Amino acid sequence: MKEVRPAPAFWYLCSGFWICFGFGISCFGFAASQQDSQTRPAVVVVVGAPGTPEYATQFTAWAKLWEQACAKSGATFAAVGLDEPGTSSDLARIQQILAGHSEENATALWLVLIGHGTFDGRTPKFNLRGPDLSAKDLAEWLKPVRRPIAVIDAASSSAPFLKELSSPGRIIITATKSGFEQNYARFGQYFAEAIVDRKADLDKDGQTSLLEAFLSASHAVGQFYAAAGRLATEHALLDDNSDGLGTPAEWFRGIRPVQKASDGAALDGYRAHQLHLVHSASENAMPAERRAKRDQLELQVMEFRDSKAKYSEEEYFSKLEPLLREIAQIYEQMDKPGLSGK
Repeated sequence: MKEVRPAPAFWYLCSGFWICFGFGISCFGFAASQQDSQTRPAVVVVVGAPGTPEYATQFTAWAKLWEQACAKSGATFAAVGLDEPGTSSDLARIQQILAGHSEENATALWLVLIGHGTFDGRTPKFNLRGPDLSAKDLAEWLKPVRRPIAVIDAASSSAPFLKELSSPGRIIITATKSGFEQNYARFGQYFAEAIVDRKADLDKDGQTSLLEAFLSASHAVGQFYAAAGRLATEHALLDDNSDGLGTPAEWFRGIRPVQKASDGAALDGYRAHQLHLVHSASENAMPAERRAKRDQLELQVMEFRDSKAKYSEEEYFSKLEPLLREIAQIYEQMDKPGLSGK
């Protein structure tokens, strides 16, 4: 396995000007029509078997935070495990819900797993009421889904899910860096709190990205164990470039990487900082097609910056300038009357 590595910086200085990236996936208001549902992200929260009443209360509270975030963003919300058990198992309901999101869609599907996990050295599972959810089963059920996917597995022993689920177009976050980190994980609480917390908006663009929520939650976890004088038993990972390795939060300072992979592996974090559940007003005003174009250009800029060492300074800036000009033109168009609508 390669060494884990950091995600990239998202504020950068070029020709004396700061270019601030406002990334995102479109979140629109609620509407009854099926056509409108295709323009909104979908959030599916799965609450696993709690084991004790204390955990049940905590897990329900975390799920409610996600529901509140969806109400703010206009995303659709579905929950499994909060109601009384029915004739169908929770495992079957998850499969059914994911099958209902298989149609092609430009907006993201967020799958959040809240609860406990297990790992016997071979098979990672997420504990449910009834049959458990294995990483292999979830990987199979996600294959037909033709839209961006973000999976936040906030359970203990969740790390093996990252490698199993990693794939192009997906962002995978796990609460642990190993399947053998089997103690109760607190990451899910801090992540649910961070996803709409203005304090988690590290680049101050008025919205909290998936990357920023990951970094904020990881920092809060570390503070908890430090304050309690305990050895941390959970270390979250992020993967968004489909190599199945994952990057720990401690490799960042703010949203800037302070380390690089010794093997030169590609960096994580580009896509995670482009995904938001709740948009700022200015981001929400940008038409979806223009936002997609901007995101594509910004990814090209980041990838080009990673290869800077291959070019002379003159060649580097000559190649970078056209990309930056295109990005600037997109924002200039937003300032013109009649061009900033959805």
